[in-house]
Amino acid sequence: MMDYAIIAAGEGSRLVREGVETPKPLVRLNGVPLVERLMRVFVDNGASSISIIVNEAMTDVRTYLTTLRLPVPLHLHVQSTPGSMHSFHALSRYLQGERFCLTTVDTIFRAEEFGRYIRAFDAAPALDGLMAVTDFVDDEKPLHVKTDEEGMIRDFTDRPEPGIRYVSGGIYCLKRSALHVLDVALAEGMERMRDYQRRLIAAGLQLQAYPFSKIIDVDHAGDIAKAEQFLDPTRKQ
Repeated sequence: MMDYAIIAAGEGSRLVREGVETPKPLVRLNGVPLVERLMRVFVDNGASSISIIVNEAMTDVRTYLTTLRLPVPLHLHVQSTPGSMHSFHALSRYLQGERFCLTTVDTIFRAEEFGRYIRAFDAAPALDGLMAVTDFVDDEKPLHVKTDEEGMIRDFTDRPEPGIRYVSGGIYCLKRSALHVLDVALAEGMERMRDYQRRLIAAGLQLQAYPFSKIIDVDHAGDIAKAEQFLDPTRKQ
């Protein structure tokens, strides 16, 4: 069993500028809202609880979430934050187990790959974290992940370097020890998740990369059809 957490407090401004009026968590892929799809996957992978943060303007999202019937506790946290790291910190109070999995609401992956990822984390008790990575680069500002021959993460860089194959997939399986580092990172004035991940390495936590074949972020209107096709290759365009 594992606690799961979803960061969904962003404004989705790029989608809005491109004509998508639906709040990002409620954008539908093949008929299912992003947030509901994630929750279904989490329940299928041993969720003991699911926590989600939405911003104060997301009244439609809050109403929708109250209609969901889940077999595990749902913790809804309403707060507008400066960024994803602050959103993670707001959710940390709900993460009571020894291990947890965190992702953003617009991270699209195949459910079967996610299941293998969770099982791999369960099977590696010595790790402090198992971080999803992919060699499919579909981000305007990707975070590059430097690994050694055993797949252990040695650094996170903003720029590509020779020998670096992967970028961060935005899915984080971590132990509770990572929450202390989060507190320290905020106290040091850090604001971005990528800086927090560097701080994990500096603190000596043992992080390993777990490759996914592809992970897509729904940041632009055109990403919706692309994500639908990825999840259902038989879907007609």
